[in-house]
Amino acid sequence: MLGGLIRRLFRRGPSPVEVRLADAKVLMEDPDTATQGFADLSVLAREGVTEAQFLVGQAYLNGMGVPPNLVEGVRWTRRAAHKGWAKAAFVLATLYLHGLPPEAEEGSAQGPSVFDEVRPPPDQKPDPDFVKAAQWAKIAAEQGNADGQALYGYVLSAGPETIRNAAEGLRWYQKAAAEGCAQGHLGLGLAALAGAKTHDDYAAAAKELKLAADKGLGTALYLLGVMSERGTGVPQDDAVAMHYYEQAAEKKVRGAQAKYGLGLMAGRGVDRNAGRGETWLRRAALAGDAEAAAILGDLYGRGGDLPPNYAEAISWYRFASDLGHAASSHTLGTLYQAGVGVPKDPEAAEQWFRKAAEQGNKEAVADLGNLALRGQMSAEISEDVMKAYRASAEKGDLLAAFNFGVCLAQGVGTERNEEEALQWLRKAADKVVNAQFWYGRMLLKGQGTEQNPEEGRAWIQKAAEAGMAEAEAAYADLLVQGIGGPRDHGAALAFYKKAAEAGQVSAMFSVGALYGGGHDIPENRALAREWFQKAAEHGNPAAQLMMGRYLANGLGGERDLEEASVWYRKAEAQNVIQASAELSALNAVRKAEQAPVEG
Repeated sequence: MLGGLIRRLFRRGPSPVEVRLADAKVLMEDPDTATQGFADLSVLAREGVTEAQFLVGQAYLNGMGVPPNLVEGVRWTRRAAHKGWAKAAFVLATLYLHGLPPEAEEGSAQGPSVFDEVRPPPDQKPDPDFVKAAQWAKIAAEQGNADGQALYGYVLSAGPETIRNAAEGLRWYQKAAAEGCAQGHLGLGLAALAGAKTHDDYAAAAKELKLAADKGLGTALYLLGVMSERGTGVPQDDAVAMHYYEQAAEKKVRGAQAKYGLGLMAGRGVDRNAGRGETWLRRAALAGDAEAAAILGDLYGRGGDLPPNYAEAISWYRFASDLGHAASSHTLGTLYQAGVGVPKDPEAAEQWFRKAAEQGNKEAVADLGNLALRGQMSAEISEDVMKAYRASAEKGDLLAAFNFGVCLAQGVGTERNEEEALQWLRKAADKVVNAQFWYGRMLLKGQGTEQNPEEGRAWIQKAAEAGMAEAEAAYADLLVQGIGGPRDHGAALAFYKKAAEAGQVSAMFSVGALYGGGHDIPENRALAREWFQKAAEHGNPAAQLMMGRYLANGLGGERDLEEASVWYRKAEAQNVIQASAELSALNAVRKAEQAPVEG
């Protein structure tokens, strides 16, 4: 009799509730019937059917058969999770990691209508709650949900110190991976990368990442691309790297979109296609990749495969700046300072330099200091900049110490104090080349201390030997004049040439002067004329005067009175006193030479 009862139980079909649930799930699969499916699920959910409660929560979260509503989605998901539905606990943990608004919390007052879409304003995005995420992920993990195990492993590995447990996190990653969970393999790969030191360590990480990538996980595909590009743990192969980047890019991994775009632009590991490369860079930038936006700014700014388009370049630099890209903010300051692609605007330059400095760009800090030194910055802003310099200098920032020292020496944004300036410059001189030059120059002049030509020369020499063009020219001057040490015209010539090659116009003139005669190097007027011409073409008044003399007298080359007259006029326009007299004399010579000869 008992056996017959058992056989009848096994022959019995699904319960009415199970049939209703199955029918509702079928209706949810078709957009045309999803509304009816949701209505049926809602009835079952109110009757206490756990799976129906979970599915109602999913419908609200994803906008299936009902307008999306985060609060209602969380409420129904939480009900299912409280009743032991593992997948609901996993979803709830994921939601806490993304951040939930206060009205979604358990026990909160009724929020907006269920017919309203609940989305926090962009500037009020809730913070992740790792603690609650860990609580719900643990429930899902302990019930055997592989995704929950991987998520719990992540929270334990990457969460705040109060809940972090790397060893326990690794154990849960292993459990998830054993179930074939892609996220579990990704977690094991990331953990292996974090502790990798040898090639075998990286190879082990790559093996786990490959298992995750084979299941289509975008992050794993991207990381394998990076490892293939660098040859870390896997053979170096640009083509393989681009293949991984392409797959990850299609899955909207913005770093991969940027990498793939750059590869297409350069033709590295893939056929070159600048237009397609720009498209992928644009996608990455619009997805929030600041570096990709900055690269687009560079591409449009300098042209090449793409026509130069300054308006587009500036637009992308602004976009990158808004994403926190300090170098782009600095570039915008430079463009406004020079008037490249935009009207020249010192105030705008100052604003962009300030933003770049606040974002951590040290070049912008120096540029702000230069604006202050040139008097191109408001007194109020100058004072703020000086306060920032002092604060950073007192924390050991040697570049800030240099800038603060210069401002103290010049009385910019603060009272002039050469004694204190010298102290800050000396501190910065240990590492900052510009500080070595300034410190040496102050010692030579006796600013803030007694004159010390020998030590001043030594510091300027140090800056010159480090390659600072201004210091090279200054040290060469000291070598010519024998200040602070012996004369050495040969060494002076070498330093003048280095400075001239770096664009120091005064050094170009000085090279010409040394070759022109009267110094301890062989006279060579042809070379002197070449160097005078270089300096003259860069607007050096003394060199323009010398070109007039050399051409008028045929020194170092052919005599050319017409060209000599041109250079004399240029020198005269720059108020070179001798130029007027010599031009008058030249005109007299030309008039005499042009007079007819009487026979």
